[in-house]
Formats: sequence, structure tokens, C-alpha cells
Amino acid sequence: MTENASAAATPLRVLLVDDHAMVRSGFRMMLSVEEDLEVVGEAANGAEAVVVARDVRPDVVLMDVQMPVLDGIEATRRLVAEDLGRVVILTTFDRDDYLFDALDAGASGFLLKNAEPEQLVEAVRVVGTGSGILAPEVTRRVIERMTGERPAPPRPAPPGLERLTDREREVLVLVGRGLSNGEVARELFLGEATVKTHVSSCLAKLHLRDRVQAVVLAHQAGLITPAED
Repeated sequence: MTENASAAATPLRVLLVDDHAMVRSGFRMMLSVEEDLEVVGEAANGAEAVVVARDVRPDVVLMDVQMPVLDGIEATRRLVAEDLGRVVILTTFDRDDYLFDALDAGASGFLLKNAEPEQLVEAVRVVGTGSGILAPEVTRRVIERMTGERPAPPRPAPPGLERLTDREREVLVLVGRGLSNGEVARELFLGEATVKTHVSSCLAKLHLRDRVQAVVLAHQAGLITPAED
């Protein structure tokens, strides 16, 4: 456990959503040993997730995509609309198109179902403290599909884009390509703390919740072309 996690006054509250009880049980075992995390509920489908979330008010929701009654995408949209927790989508890559829909619905992160326990725990902590997270494999796979097999016409430039400095725009483009803060720092010969400041400024000026939304915006606004990826 990290020092910051140990110092947390209140455990992050987690809701597990998956139609397979064994999967939920596995995630519960992974998270229950962490003192700064608390599993406060489970749901077997999206509709049930919304009901449970209204009751337990989780900080983070680990959300499967393919479920009966109500899928994870629509459930994410409803949870975000009611501010019932930040959603991390768990994916197996079998339907990449779901990822784009979930991003539009407001998901704060993506993680592979076969991720190591440490990755799952870290994802919950990162998203629960207000940031977004994309597994590197997910980022690159999504970008490949977005720029290759699923080209889409650029949308009108979002409000605030003209307020970015040249450096902030450079940082936004690299974040949109899936680079971490450390990778952006090496690419631009900057300190990682400086990159973090630029990312925060971009999010504030563009009224984005996290870097996950920044990835989507960079592509939808036409800031990144297939050649750049």
C-alpha cells in the first residue's frame, strides 16, 4: 500500500458491477485486503447498479460492459448524470466500439479484466481521487480503432481550445496519442511536474473531468490524424 493510501482518512467506497458472481467475488477479494478501499455493494446488471449506487453512494464503480437488463454503457451514462460515482470500465477487447460509447457516456477509466491485482487497486485509487486512467494497452487499441477502422469527421472545436497556449496544445496532442505524463515529459524535454501542470491547465480550460475525456476530445476535434498515431 502506498504511503498516501495509508494516510487516507476515509476508505474509498467501491461498487462492483458484473453479471458473473465469481468475477465479483474475485474483485472483492482483491480489494478487501486494502485498508484504504471498501467494497460497499455489488450488482449483477446496469439497472441494479444504478439502484444500489443511489443507496450506497460509491466513490468508484467497477463496471462490466456486456450485461443483461441494462448494459454497462447506459448504466455509466445514468450514474454520471446523477453523480453517483466515477466509473472504471472493465473490458476484454472483444467489442472496441463499446469503449467509445462508454467514453462518451462519461467513464473515467478503462482496465483489462486480466490486469494484475496491483493494477486494479491502483486504478481504483487513481480514479477515486479525481483522476482518470487508461490502461496503456487500452489507450493504444482505442486510438488505432479510432484513427484507422473508425474514422469520423472532426467535430467543431470545443469552447476553450483557443485559450490553450502552444505548449498546452502540444501536451494535449501527446496525451491524446496515449502517452503518460512521463512519456510526454521525455518527448518535450520537460519535467514531469511541469507536464502535470500543463495537463491540469488543459483540463480546466476545456472543462474536462480527466485525461480520459482529453483523449476523446483530441481525436474528435481533429487535433490528431492517423499519420500522427
